[in-house]
Amino acid sequence: MNAGGPEVAVRERASLGEGPVWDAAAGRLIWVDILSARVHTYDPVSGRRTVMATEQHVGAARPRAGGGLVVNLRDGIGLYGPDLAFSWLVRDPVPGRRGNDAAVAPDGALWAGTMRYDEAPGGGSLTRIAPDGTTMREATAAVSNGTGWSPDGRLMYYADSPTRRIDVFDVAGARVLNRRAWVRIEESAGYPDGLTVDAEGCVWVALWDGAAIRRYTPDGRLDRIVALPVRRPTACAFGGAGLRDLYVTTARTGLARPHPLSGSLLVLPDAGEGLPGTPFGG
Repeated sequence: MNAGGPEVAVRERASLGEGPVWDAAAGRLIWVDILSARVHTYDPVSGRRTVMATEQHVGAARPRAGGGLVVNLRDGIGLYGPDLAFSWLVRDPVPGRRGNDAAVAPDGALWAGTMRYDEAPGGGSLTRIAPDGTTMREATAAVSNGTGWSPDGRLMYYADSPTRRIDVFDVAGARVLNRRAWVRIEESAGYPDGLTVDAEGCVWVALWDGAAIRRYTPDGRLDRIVALPVRRPTACAFGGAGLRDLYVTTARTGLARPHPLSGSLLVLPDAGEGLPGTPFGG
């Protein structure tokens, strides 16, 4: 495992970069700029980049099994086909609320978070969306963020950022049960934002206002801190050859004097080994 520091994968001025995910079928990383309503892609081999505008703020974009993307938008869950034709899968507009982060479970369902723009407690939620569009709301939140699963699929980790906790659920089929605090982040370290789980079952989490990525072992022990030059890392995901490089999205929003790299996509080469992702089944 490389103990080196972060490198710049894509120099960008994203307002709120978020939601990195590796698209294995296309050999590229997908990430979003929420407040600029943009979906970015990056091929680390060729260096090719694309940027696609969405009509609404976009909290996350994830690959679909048949090609295209599923997106967590302001007013619900949308689908882009391989030809980028758009349709709504679930449309549920609520004034003052938007989508924030999303992840695909091992069974191909999308778990999509929401939050109010004013971050009011209880104003957001975490909802499971089946490939056919059936929804089940599983948790309330203020700022619904990182979601990930243990390698055996029996545990689901989840961060509602203002609580400064990463919680864990037991997975029971399509439902999750027994929510409980797993890791508590001290006030001086920032807020838990996006997270990912590696092949050893360890949880990597980006610390908003903490200028760092942390890795926790399955028993909740902190075993690695990677300092970053930017104050607001937002999420992380493994990608590249062998899923060994950890990509980190970052934000500029709300900073009076952002670091020159704030808003860029960073990478920690050979940081570990990620788990293969599952595309959305719808």
